[in-house]
Amino acid sequence: MINQNILERKGARKVEEVPEEVLELLNTAKIPTVNLTEWLAVDHVMIIENAFPDLGLNETISGVITIIQNLKKPTSMSITREVGTYLGSYSLIRDISLATYQSMSSHPSDSVRCYAPYIIGLNEQMSLNEKLEIASVSAADEHFGVREIAWMALRPSLDAELPLAIELLSKWTKDPDPNVRRFASEATRPRGVWCKHIDQLKEHPEKALPILNPLKSDTTKYVQDSVGNWLNDASKTRPDFVISVCERWSQESPTKETAKIIKKAMRSLEK
Repeated sequence: MINQNILERKGARKVEEVPEEVLELLNTAKIPTVNLTEWLAVDHVMIIENAFPDLGLNETISGVITIIQNLKKPTSMSITREVGTYLGSYSLIRDISLATYQSMSSHPSDSVRCYAPYIIGLNEQMSLNEKLEIASVSAADEHFGVREIAWMALRPSLDAELPLAIELLSKWTKDPDPNVRRFASEATRPRGVWCKHIDQLKEHPEKALPILNPLKSDTTKYVQDSVGNWLNDASKTRPDFVISVCERWSQESPTKETAKIIKKAMRSLEK
């Protein structure tokens, strides 16, 4: 049984300060990370060696580890992407994408759960609707890292079918889970973070209003920040659009929530 103090830890501030006992549990895929420091400290090779046998992925271990070792600049983000991409191809060939995703997305280790969204996002045989329906598990994950990887893994598919993506994600803005609502906004940001820009939304951000409008007075800071950042992205190429939207929202929704979003949205324009 894992010590309760470990399960309730706040996490070290520096990688070198992560206790050995905690690091061992992280690297044997028995517990999730609790902050970014731990997320960056884990040894993905060890996690794969410990977790993949129980997931029925024994024959992928050698190939995945080779990919990690061949990375010129291995980072937690690049490793996660490459491992997920490898597993996506492996699962697609064997027609086990859904089963593999389901087993990985419920794993105790957030690192393992982070690999899972790529299995769905890169599956060319699934429709966009299917991808979103399945990957909603990752979008709603309790761990911040899994939620970030979820939108990154699905973003290319969203960009490729943007009108449909906006139509589908507009329904997510009404979900009771703020993590799901936030996905709708974050996954479609014109510029985003650690990802390729969506050129259509840089030039025509109004296309995303079916997602943005329902979130203009969201009560959750997590969602507010995403919407504000979405509009700040758009302000780099379409300041006129952002100014117009903020003026309209301030009239339609004179709430503190909307005011916070507008402040974040206008921060680049007001420098």
